[in-house]
Amino acid sequence: MTCRNDKTGEATVEHTCDARAVFDKLAIIVVTYKRQQLLEELLASFAQLTVAPWRIVIVDNEHSDETQDMVDEFREKADGLWGTTDADRKGGTSRVVYAPQTDNLGGAGGFSVGVKVAYDLGAEWFWVMDDDVAVLPDGIEKLAKWGRDHDVIQGGKLDFDGGPFYWQYNFIVPLGIPNPIAPAAFGSAGYRVMNTLCFEGGLFRRRIVEKIGLPDPRFFIYWDDTMYGYLASKVTNSIVVPDVVMRRTRDISNWDIAGLRQLNSTSDMNRYHILRNRGYMARYFMVHGDYRPVLFALGTAATVAKEVIRLVAVDREHVRTGLVQIAKGWRDSHKLMHDPKWRPMPPLVRQ
Repeated sequence: MTCRNDKTGEATVEHTCDARAVFDKLAIIVVTYKRQQLLEELLASFAQLTVAPWRIVIVDNEHSDETQDMVDEFREKADGLWGTTDADRKGGTSRVVYAPQTDNLGGAGGFSVGVKVAYDLGAEWFWVMDDDVAVLPDGIEKLAKWGRDHDVIQGGKLDFDGGPFYWQYNFIVPLGIPNPIAPAAFGSAGYRVMNTLCFEGGLFRRRIVEKIGLPDPRFFIYWDDTMYGYLASKVTNSIVVPDVVMRRTRDISNWDIAGLRQLNSTSDMNRYHILRNRGYMARYFMVHGDYRPVLFALGTAATVAKEVIRLVAVDREHVRTGLVQIAKGWRDSHKLMHDPKWRPMPPLVRQ
């Protein structure tokens, strides 16, 4: 079997054609905010893809003229490189869609908007990522071999220094924390089943969005992708695979633990949402019958301990303000757990 290469127009190999067949109408969704230099590197990596995506949706939480100019320039480049594609449900044929927001919706809100934009256009697959990564040229091809049999896939990635990036794919639901000792090696199947997700490269199918709804924008930042993966695991067999499909492009201060795990630096805003959003997490567990009050409280205590260790080991200059935000987030999580107006995100298609 041969077909035409998206970039050169020349005859290409079978697996490239297979990737296009598996990922019909694949939309890449990027959320960016005030990081034009990182976004520029990501857009440059898109231009090297050996398989053209159906759409690239850029959600700009800053609504910046500079970002819009970058996206407009890239749109011309992408359409010239790959050609325009079949019309979406709104009649557009350009590969690149710009979605500016009037307010900063955070990563959670940005991905919720981006998935909805792509869904409304008719996308069948959603490959989501922040602006601080770059995709590898054969990333879509590597994922395609898993896409025939699985609806949610998490590919591997390299860290900023070029080494492998370990991601905690196993979520201990009763405690509400990632499993820090989940094996890094892959078994004979070549993948591991996961019950979480990372919006830094997570890939999922339209029918998953129809069943579990859009990502919940109320998280703003943190745990939103974890809970989306938890919900997806309720309706499908989600997997994490060893194939490296992207690399991180932002250097983050960290504490290396025995050469296997890292504790990265973070901000006070993150610390607040790490604790506050456990309130939303608990509500979703309640809906699905997975909430265990004593164990969840133990997981919250472990989360607080981890954040205090992070402050002392990596972010020492923010100890005082960080402790305040941890306490505030913990307090606000209890309010969310008892909010009578809270409802889960609805499915897009009633079963």
